[in-house]
Amino acid sequence: MISTDIAIIGAGPVGLFAIFEAGLLKMRCHLIDYLPQVGGQLSEIYPKKPIYDIPGYPSVLAQELVDNLVEQAKPFHPGYTLGERIEGLEKRGEGDFVLTTNMGTIIEAKVVVIAGGLGCFEPRKPVVSGLEQFENGRGVNYMILDPEQYRGQKMVIAGGGDSALDWTIFLADIVEELTLVHRSESFRGAPDSVAKVMQLAESGKINLVLNSNLGAVTGTGKLENVEIVHNKTLEKTIVNADHLIPLFGLSPKLGPIEQWNLNINKSAIEVNTDDYSTNIPGIYAIGDINTYTNKLKLILCGFHEAALMSHSAYQYMNPGIKYTMKYTTVNGVAEF
Repeated sequence: MISTDIAIIGAGPVGLFAIFEAGLLKMRCHLIDYLPQVGGQLSEIYPKKPIYDIPGYPSVLAQELVDNLVEQAKPFHPGYTLGERIEGLEKRGEGDFVLTTNMGTIIEAKVVVIAGGLGCFEPRKPVVSGLEQFENGRGVNYMILDPEQYRGQKMVIAGGGDSALDWTIFLADIVEELTLVHRSESFRGAPDSVAKVMQLAESGKINLVLNSNLGAVTGTGKLENVEIVHNKTLEKTIVNADHLIPLFGLSPKLGPIEQWNLNINKSAIEVNTDDYSTNIPGIYAIGDINTYTNKLKLILCGFHEAALMSHSAYQYMNPGIKYTMKYTTVNGVAEF
């Protein structure tokens, strides 16, 4: 069991900044995110996109902002559980909250902060015959947690965005055989990544199949074959594969959060703007996942919410103890 002061559900920019604000008050945080890396939408969807409304940065790349937030949080030694989704939440009487992930990880916390952006991102699954029977360790995955598990094996990646391109480049030297399938002739990813993928195809390091879609998947117990269908000729090709990774983006959903008796309004959590607490004492919601009058879905607004939440969480955890706020310009950042 993992024990912490604050369990933060969501490792996007607002969740990451909450580590810093809580750390200034000597509260330790543990972050849980369904994605395999921190950063939320910034890292998964547009890591190379410039952001222009972060104070002090006329322009900052999304991934650079994430990297800086991680660095800023380091003095407070946060814990991370990545690639797992919170499935259950319960409170032990008047004591701590107990959270359980889909992988069986148990986290005990005095306070829970939901910073899940637009919700729990779930993979967009293609309509492919037989797909679901090969999920859950039988050959079909929608994200890559440990690249080493694919070493020396045959893989098909489907998609045309940054994730598909980046993983194709990374895995080309790890897997025995890699086929990249894309429905178009042009990619949506960074030009530099596209150029690298084209070079890999020209050198024979990967098989590049364009203007094509996934047809069906077959196998006995585990994935063995992936059918690829050409969009125009409808010609079918069978590729022998141990793994299929469809990378068609992510769809935000509240998921299990909807079952936690929180006040929900149009897929967002209602909060008290005094401190961004929810209707359940000890549970807060910050960032894009909450809603209130005049709500602005901006990263900088989420940072503000994280600061007020942290001070309220301190009072919740330490009732009756008076805290005098001291500026970082006076005290600096004390590691613990």
